[in-house]
Amino acid sequence: MTLDEITYKINGCAMKVHNTLGNGFQEVIYQRCLAIELEKEGLQFEREQDQKIYYEGKEVGTRRADFVVEGKVIVELKALIDLEDVHLAQAKNYVVAYDFPIGLLINFGSKSLQFKKIYNKKYQGK
Repeated sequence: MTLDEITYKINGCAMKVHNTLGNGFQEVIYQRCLAIELEKEGLQFEREQDQKIYYEGKEVGTRRADFVVEGKVIVELKALIDLEDVHLAQAKNYVVAYDFPIGLLINFGSKSLQFKKIYNKKYQGK
């Protein structure tokens, strides 16, 4: 499955959750519901998986990713009224620090689902 196919399916799952619940719940509720939808879609994923953070090729710590889907896509969830630049910067940093080719930042807290695709420049053109 290509990265585009994976992210398309994740986006569809997130839209189903948002259309069903709307906004206003805590992030953990959306996380649990998204896990149900990802499973129904047949996507393999890990939830709250520790990810090693690298700096210049050396491990410097860990942080938990909300989701790692198909071992290729990092998914960071938010439940905020609106995404701000700091949230996008955080997600970009995770994609690079975790050394994944692509990441998704999904916000369930706004009236309309907010969905940002983040690319790791290291993998562009490969």
